[in-house]
Amino acid sequence: MLCALAMVAARAGDKGFHPPPVAHAKTYPIHEVHADEGVVIAIDPYDSPDKTAIFRVKYRAIDFLPVRLIISNDGSQPLLLDDLKVQYVTAHHDKLEPADKEDIFRRIAHPEKITKKSPVRLPIPGPRKRPTAIDKDSAEEVDSALFVTVPVTPQSTNSGFLFFDVRDIDDPEAGAHLYISGIRSGTKELFYFDIPLSKPNPPSN
Repeated sequence: MLCALAMVAARAGDKGFHPPPVAHAKTYPIHEVHADEGVVIAIDPYDSPDKTAIFRVKYRAIDFLPVRLIISNDGSQPLLLDDLKVQYVTAHHDKLEPADKEDIFRRIAHPEKITKKSPVRLPIPGPRKRPTAIDKDSAEEVDSALFVTVPVTPQSTNSGFLFFDVRDIDDPEAGAHLYISGIRSGTKELFYFDIPLSKPNPPSN
């Protein structure tokens, strides 16, 4: 009884990060299907006020573009993401790596400073001491939101957010795409995914 009451109290006081429930990747407007490999990947840019309202931190105001990455495994073997690599390729062929936790913390703490971008490979580095200028709730949101490169088990979907530093890039989404590689099924590396950031316009009649 006491345990049940404690669980109810914990949930009542939970003000953490709660993104929309994830669905199968094929249900999102921007996705790519590899039917022969049994994998579907979707990307969902959080680029409008109604979508970014789920966040406590105003990432767009500090020049980060959050993109939700959704990976659905319709196959019979786990998808291994240890060597996952994601690049945000702009229309001018600039290649951006996802920001790591420390990059995001620094920008939250000092939004006016221009930080030099450095290549970062997934998986996101493990926990480190957060800057004292970052409040606990913001730090926990970043921890909860970041995509985690755990295996995607058969008939399941994993998701999380990648944050791209688009400071000093005019109209960063126009003509941009995400290049995703390094996913393995057993010992086999899957063919890369190349997904445009914007849904193509339907052909006119």
